Amino acid sequence: MTKAELRKQSLRARKALSEHQAEVYSKMLLEQFKRLNFEGVRAVHLFLPILEQREPDTFLFIEWLEREWPEVKVIVPRADFDTALMTHHVYRGREELVKNLYNILEPPAREWHTGDIDVVLVPLLAFDLRGYRVGYGKGFYDRFLGAMQTRKVGLSFFGPVELIDDVHQDDVRLDICITPERIYEFS
Repeated sequence: MTKAELRKQSLRARKALSEHQAEVYSKMLLEQFKRLNFEGVRAVHLFLPILEQREPDTFLFIEWLEREWPEVKVIVPRADFDTALMTHHVYRGREELVKNLYNILEPPAREWHTGDIDVVLVPLLAFDLRGYRVGYGKGFYDRFLGAMQTRKVGLSFFGPVELIDDVHQDDVRLDICITPERIYEFS
């Protein structure tokens, strides 16, 4: 399937989820996430969810990291839709987040993080058995991840498709993808 076909199909599947189903799947994703090794991890980058779009609730992941790995710095993005680039900021709590024009929660444009990031949780709509993903189509994460050495972790409510037909040379492969039922590893 092409990215455009998968994008439409995945958006429909997510919209069909009830709020309760999305909450249950998010909790199941967190249980899988807890199985990862966090020894030596100093910074984790997480996308902030658009809950109305039935995205995985990464606030659960933030709360768990703050409780279980308080020495790990949590980093969250701000998107610049004019340049299609992101800046990265230290997370200082939900109360300081504001919604941008696209209904995406973001931190204020201060306290930039410019250091290393050990793990990046990557948003996606679909992924294949090789570790390629389909996002919303703006390329924010491919540009961000293309220039760095980090562990790239996808989060998906649904399992993989066999093959994304139109992978581009600039598409960045995931290292692993977490679903509610299991963790897929790509070599």
